[in-house]
Amino acid sequence: MEHDIPLITTLATGFGIALILGFVAQRIRIPALVGYLVAGIIIGPATPGFVADMQLASQLSEIGVMLLMFGVGLHFSIDDLLAVRRIAVPGAVVQMGMATLLGMSVASWWGWDWGGALIFGLSLSCASTVVLLRALESRGALDTMNGRIAVGWLVVEDLATVLMLVLLPPLAGVLGADVDAHAQASRPLWITIGQTLLQVSAFLAVMLIAGRRILPWMLWQVARTGSRELFTLAVIAAAISIAYGAAQLFSVSFALGAFFAGMVMRESEFSHRAAEESLPLRDAFSVLFFVSVGMLFDPAVLLDEPWHVLQVLAIIVVGKSIAAFLLILAFRYPLNTALTVSASLAQIGEFSFILAGLGLSLGLLEPEGMNLVLAGALLSIALNPLLFAANEPLRRWALRRSRLARTLDQRSDPFAMLPMSTDRRYLEGQVVLVGYGRVGKRIADALRVRAIPFVVAERNRDLVEDLRKQGMAAVSGNAADPEVLIQAHIVEAAMLVVATPDPLGFRQMVEIARTLNPDIEVVLRTHSEDESVLLRKEAIGTVFFGEEELAKGITRHILQRFDPDSTGPASARAEP
Repeated sequence: MEHDIPLITTLATGFGIALILGFVAQRIRIPALVGYLVAGIIIGPATPGFVADMQLASQLSEIGVMLLMFGVGLHFSIDDLLAVRRIAVPGAVVQMGMATLLGMSVASWWGWDWGGALIFGLSLSCASTVVLLRALESRGALDTMNGRIAVGWLVVEDLATVLMLVLLPPLAGVLGADVDAHAQASRPLWITIGQTLLQVSAFLAVMLIAGRRILPWMLWQVARTGSRELFTLAVIAAAISIAYGAAQLFSVSFALGAFFAGMVMRESEFSHRAAEESLPLRDAFSVLFFVSVGMLFDPAVLLDEPWHVLQVLAIIVVGKSIAAFLLILAFRYPLNTALTVSASLAQIGEFSFILAGLGLSLGLLEPEGMNLVLAGALLSIALNPLLFAANEPLRRWALRRSRLARTLDQRSDPFAMLPMSTDRRYLEGQVVLVGYGRVGKRIADALRVRAIPFVVAERNRDLVEDLRKQGMAAVSGNAADPEVLIQAHIVEAAMLVVATPDPLGFRQMVEIARTLNPDIEVVLRTHSEDESVLLRKEAIGTVFFGEEELAKGITRHILQRFDPDSTGPASARAEP
């Protein structure tokens, strides 16, 4: 039997050790990502014992990058970004710029070339989307306003990093990379950059024009076969093939090609199924990516250059956090939001590795720089859960001891109350509509058409600002907070309509509303059948369960088609 099987050996050891150390990491309440990186260190050349095939690991990590970026594109939503654009875009740009300058300053102080210092600073500026999403999910904060701001901030950072990945290769010569001097002299820089941007534009045009038609059509044809494995194969083949084709035909990085493949596929009606079916393979190769990155790390840097490691960690955990904290406060958000977002960004991850790896391959970054980036990532990711856990105690301590902290925590939000000029008809006998999402917007449109006055209570402050510009009465905040309902004039309202499927906040909203206005009528929506049954038993209000209402609507349509003379009551009797 043939025993020269480096691919199988690399996969077996990489997956096996990553599983053990990932499990241990989760048990001690740190991200599994730390375990994957340590697994790479163990099978890498810097530690004694078995050494995996570095060349094979590098190719496997490229597949991991493709699938990782494909997943980012598959979940990238322009709407989510636009909802928090006023804080996420300027905040991410300024914070990345400050972190990059800090990294460049420290690297220049160490005596590095400015090109390597730039790559180093950029690598320290971008936080890990994977770590952030998992941290917010574990705390149930992903769908909160603070969570949306943090995710939007990271999306902007991801897009900026993708742009850097595009521009760095043509700029390598200018930044000090060892390239062919004759080629550099014969081709001006502006032509090189222009050609690169032209190739990227051509790729984007092909993806947005042809890809948006071909990919959904392809998924539809495969889905019609009813084969689950074919559908999964189609999704993975599209991600890897487009990434490879982009690199070969347009000289675009694998990462960018996979990212736009995910973005285009998101527009398909099968996007959710594509994300679900491809998730196991994406997760598996993402693990290999982190393992291969760990193989590049030399733990000796922790002993040889502890001062450099501490400086890197200070930039990531302290410098980036302070920058984000001050920016959030400058945009007049409360202290709690500033603490949450700053903790979210106090780490680096996958994009830092990709940037540093590109710098290494271009000859701009020395292996020492890669080791310092990896050390900063390992330590910052391990410390990140502690920063999140310290947020609330730190906030309480500051509120007890500082008048400024109390002012920042209770700072006035111009959109948290209705303007003094609000027409009287919105203050008496109106509908208080909680939530302006897909359901809430349709309810609001129907009320406007019939000239029924209503006030929107919405957690998204930017959305409230847009509604105000459209002349609508709206207040910003969580409707489970009595102050928000008071500002919406719940005391004189005729009806409370909760259009957000949040069972945790239902009872508190209704209790507050009925305390302030005992005669108010309450209407709720829910996506849970069990929750709808329980709420109806409690007589908490009129409850609408999504699937039930959809069935009633379809039944009414069928009856009108086959029995057009049927009356309302007859139709109602026929409904499920």
